[in-house]
Amino acid sequence: MARSRFSQNDGTAEDDVNVTPLLDIVFIMLIFFIVTSTFVKEPGVDVLRPEAATAQERKLASILVAITAEDEIWINKKQVQLDEVRAAVEQLRRENPKGTAVVQADAGSRSRYLVEVVNQIRAAGVDEIAVSTEDV
Repeated sequence: MARSRFSQNDGTAEDDVNVTPLLDIVFIMLIFFIVTSTFVKEPGVDVLRPEAATAQERKLASILVAITAEDEIWINKKQVQLDEVRAAVEQLRRENPKGTAVVQADAGSRSRYLVEVVNQIRAAGVDEIAVSTEDV
Protein backbone atom coordinates (compact mmCIF):
# COMPACT_ATOMS: atom_id res chain seq x y z
CA MET A 1 0.00 0.00 0.00
CA ALA A 2 1.35 3.30 -0.97
CA ARG A 3 1.45 5.97 1.63
CA SER A 4 -0.03 9.23 0.52
CA ARG A 5 1.81 12.46 0.93
CA PHE A 6 -1.05 14.05 2.88
CA SER A 7 -2.38 11.92 5.66
CA GLN A 8 -5.97 12.29 6.56
CA ASN A 9 -7.01 12.91 10.14
CA ASP A 10 -9.14 10.14 11.50
CA GLY A 11 -10.66 12.47 14.15
CA THR A 12 -8.81 11.10 17.16
CA ALA A 13 -6.51 14.10 17.65
CA GLU A 14 -7.85 17.29 19.22
CA ASP A 15 -8.10 20.14 16.77
CA ASP A 16 -9.62 22.62 19.25
CA VAL A 17 -7.67 25.51 20.68
CA ASN A 18 -7.69 25.63 24.48
CA VAL A 19 -8.81 29.13 25.51
CA THR A 20 -8.86 28.50 29.26
CA PRO A 21 -5.48 30.19 29.93
CA LEU A 22 -6.59 33.16 27.85
CA LEU A 23 -9.76 33.53 29.90
CA ASP A 24 -7.74 33.28 33.11
CA ILE A 25 -5.52 36.16 32.01
CA VAL A 26 -8.51 38.26 30.92
CA PHE A 27 -10.25 37.81 34.27
CA ILE A 28 -7.06 38.59 36.20
CA MET A 29 -6.66 41.80 34.18
CA LEU A 30 -10.31 42.70 34.77
CA ILE A 31 -9.93 42.25 38.52
CA PHE A 32 -6.73 44.33 38.47
CA PHE A 33 -8.42 47.24 36.68
CA ILE A 34 -11.46 47.15 38.95
CA VAL A 35 -9.32 47.18 42.08
CA THR A 36 -6.99 49.97 40.91
CA SER A 37 -9.61 52.26 39.39
CA THR A 38 -10.96 55.34 41.14
CA PHE A 39 -14.50 56.51 40.91
CA VAL A 40 -15.36 60.19 40.68
CA LYS A 41 -18.15 61.27 42.98
CA GLU A 42 -20.59 63.84 41.74
CA PRO A 43 -23.03 65.88 43.80
CA GLY A 44 -26.07 65.08 41.66
CA VAL A 45 -26.74 68.69 40.61
CA ASP A 46 -24.93 71.24 38.48
CA VAL A 47 -23.36 73.96 40.57
CA LEU A 48 -21.93 77.21 39.18
CA ARG A 49 -18.92 77.53 41.46
CA PRO A 50 -17.45 80.96 42.24
CA GLU A 51 -14.05 81.84 40.80
CA ALA A 52 -10.92 82.24 42.91
CA ALA A 53 -7.43 83.30 41.86
CA THR A 54 -5.87 81.33 44.73
CA ALA A 55 -7.61 78.03 44.02
CA GLN A 56 -5.57 74.90 44.69
CA GLU A 57 -6.19 71.44 43.35
CA ARG A 58 -7.02 68.86 46.01
CA LYS A 59 -7.26 65.12 46.04
CA LEU A 60 -10.63 63.50 45.55
CA ALA A 61 -12.94 63.76 48.52
CA SER A 62 -15.09 60.97 49.85
CA ILE A 63 -17.81 63.35 51.06
CA LEU A 64 -19.15 65.74 48.45
CA VAL A 65 -21.78 68.31 49.43
CA ALA A 66 -23.40 70.69 46.93
CA ILE A 67 -25.43 73.83 47.60
CA THR A 68 -27.48 75.08 44.64
CA ALA A 69 -28.49 78.66 43.80
CA GLU A 70 -31.91 77.86 45.30
CA ASP A 71 -30.16 76.93 48.59
CA GLU A 72 -30.89 73.22 48.18
CA ILE A 73 -28.35 70.89 49.78
CA TRP A 74 -27.34 67.70 47.97
CA ILE A 75 -25.18 64.87 49.35
CA ASN A 76 -24.45 61.81 47.18
CA LYS A 77 -27.13 62.73 44.64
CA LYS A 78 -29.81 63.00 47.35
CA GLN A 79 -31.38 66.23 48.47
CA VAL A 80 -31.23 66.75 52.25
CA GLN A 81 -32.45 69.45 54.60
CA LEU A 82 -30.02 71.60 56.56
CA ASP A 83 -30.75 69.76 59.82
CA GLU A 84 -30.10 66.37 58.13
CA VAL A 85 -26.58 67.24 56.92
CA ARG A 86 -24.83 66.09 60.10
CA ALA A 87 -26.51 62.65 60.10
CA ALA A 88 -25.80 62.13 56.40
CA VAL A 89 -22.14 63.08 56.83
CA GLU A 90 -21.81 60.84 59.90
CA GLN A 91 -23.13 57.93 57.81
CA LEU A 92 -20.53 58.62 55.10
CA ARG A 93 -17.87 59.07 57.77
CA ARG A 94 -18.59 55.56 59.11
CA GLU A 95 -18.00 54.16 55.62
CA ASN A 96 -14.68 56.03 55.26
CA PRO A 97 -13.27 57.31 58.58
CA LYS A 98 -10.34 59.10 56.91
CA GLY A 99 -12.56 60.83 54.36
CA THR A 100 -12.35 64.50 53.56
CA ALA A 101 -15.23 66.78 52.60
CA VAL A 102 -15.61 69.20 49.71
CA VAL A 103 -18.45 71.70 49.62
CA GLN A 104 -19.50 72.99 46.20
CA ALA A 105 -21.53 76.13 46.81
CA ASP A 106 -23.19 77.83 43.85
CA ALA A 107 -22.14 81.45 43.32
CA GLY A 108 -25.81 82.45 43.72
CA SER A 109 -26.36 80.63 47.02
CA ARG A 110 -26.50 82.48 50.31
CA SER A 111 -23.32 82.39 52.36
CA ARG A 112 -25.36 81.58 55.47
CA TYR A 113 -26.06 78.12 54.05
CA LEU A 114 -22.39 77.55 53.30
CA VAL A 115 -21.42 78.44 56.87
CA GLU A 116 -24.18 76.25 58.34
CA VAL A 117 -23.24 73.28 56.14
CA VAL A 118 -19.56 73.59 57.09
CA ASN A 119 -20.57 73.74 60.78
CA GLN A 120 -22.69 70.59 60.38
CA ILE A 121 -19.83 68.77 58.65
CA ARG A 122 -17.41 69.75 61.43
CA ALA A 123 -19.93 68.59 64.05
CA ALA A 124 -20.00 65.20 62.27
CA GLY A 125 -16.27 64.84 62.96
CA VAL A 126 -14.72 65.78 59.61
CA ASP A 127 -11.60 67.87 60.09
CA GLU A 128 -10.57 68.42 56.47
CA ILE A 129 -13.17 70.53 54.68
CA ALA A 130 -12.58 72.42 51.43
CA VAL A 131 -14.78 74.81 49.49
CA SER A 132 -14.71 74.12 45.76
CA THR A 133 -14.11 77.03 43.38
CA GLU A 134 -13.30 77.53 39.71
CA ASP A 135 -9.69 78.42 38.91
CA VAL A 136 -9.35 81.81 37.20
